[in-house]
Amino acid sequence: MTPQIDSAQAFGKVAVLLGGRSAEREISLQSGAAVVAALRQRGVDAHPLDCGAEDFIAQLTGGGYARAFNALHGRGGEDGVVQGLLESLGLPYTGSGVLGSALAMDKLRTKQLWRGVGLPTPEFRCLKSSADLAPAAQEIGFPMMLKPVHEGSSIGMTRVEHEDQLQAAWRTAASFDHEVLAERWVTGAEYTAAIVGDTALPLIRLETPRVFYDYAAKYQADDTRYHCPCGLPGQQEASLQALCQEAFVAVAASGWGRVDFMLDQQARPWLIEVNTVPGMTDHSLVPMAARAHGWDMPELVWQLLQTSVGEGKR
Repeated sequence: MTPQIDSAQAFGKVAVLLGGRSAEREISLQSGAAVVAALRQRGVDAHPLDCGAEDFIAQLTGGGYARAFNALHGRGGEDGVVQGLLESLGLPYTGSGVLGSALAMDKLRTKQLWRGVGLPTPEFRCLKSSADLAPAAQEIGFPMMLKPVHEGSSIGMTRVEHEDQLQAAWRTAASFDHEVLAERWVTGAEYTAAIVGDTALPLIRLETPRVFYDYAAKYQADDTRYHCPCGLPGQQEASLQALCQEAFVAVAASGWGRVDFMLDQQARPWLIEVNTVPGMTDHSLVPMAARAHGWDMPELVWQLLQTSVGEGKR
């Protein structure tokens, strides 16, 4: 149970960690700026801290901060690295701990774990080199998705429909990571479940005219459609929210995050991935789901900051 805080002063001085050095730096800067503004609207003493700065650790340790709001996306901020630093400093922070962050950032290990505990996720193969492409295609079939194992925001992802597209898709994904995931394509509707504490927020159904919900559809396009309410019957939505909460806990994620999944043409759910530090920009999904739940942006970030209070991380 997330502790309930009534006074902004109880949080103390808050460092909002943003920027960093990952491929998602620009989105993190936008997310962090939105978080700082919303926290300040609620009277919280919040300050942006760019983790890409050379003296970042000195600023963090010398700034008199009582806790950190992590708005870092991608490697270094979402994979357990900064969480380990904050644990070492004894500084409370929002979101998942070291284990949950590391597991969720690793798409391959997340899917291996889900499969191990009997949760539904599309068939997949790990590609260590281009020599693995032909066997993966034979086992999974077309279409398939190729994606870097350790990136977010759909960076480096390609839908592959024919064998002659494999090499180019491999090169794109491998330029971001030494491990590439080949995943069976699921034809159907895409959904996401935002989780805050013990609460699964209303589901969002995503609709884009693009081949899939890629980086441009997420952050740049004006023709992406978001359906919230998602249009599913109440009992089905509740069942899917429970599945997403189970998937979230299975990878030791905690505090807040987002679980993405597909419903195929037979209405069967397929878990895709967990995001432990989702975007908080004006195009982002968690603020959208929060609005449907009755929380404006200042209330949402207050709820998220509360996840830095109380029991230790995993």
